[in-house]
Amino acid sequence: MTSQPVPSAFQVHASDNVATLLGEAGDGSVVTIVGPGGKTELTVREKIAMGHKIALAAIAEGEAITKFGVVIGIAMRQIGPGEWVHLHNCRSQLDERSGSFDLETGAPPKGAEYA
Repeated sequence: MTSQPVPSAFQVHASDNVATLLGEAGDGSVVTIVGPGGKTELTVREKIAMGHKIALAAIAEGEAITKFGVVIGIAMRQIGPGEWVHLHNCRSQLDERSGSFDLETGAPPKGAEYA
């Protein structure tokens, strides 16, 4: 009998409220979070691709999303622990258009004029 590898994620800075997945994680799987505080486990609430962010704790609408110890975005809605953090639920503080970009490619919507 073979066992499935346990997905893992890396929290860069102790103040980060997201971690980066080091492999794909399925809905309901348990991810090992490794970072400055040691190791913890978190249940994934939806499928998350490798390299994408997972919320480590509840993030309120309007709250800062922190990675590398710095704010990388703002939550557009409540985000629960174990949820995928991406363009559908956060936006850039630097670029208000970020909420309309394609989830898979990051491309702006067709016909949009971006200088």
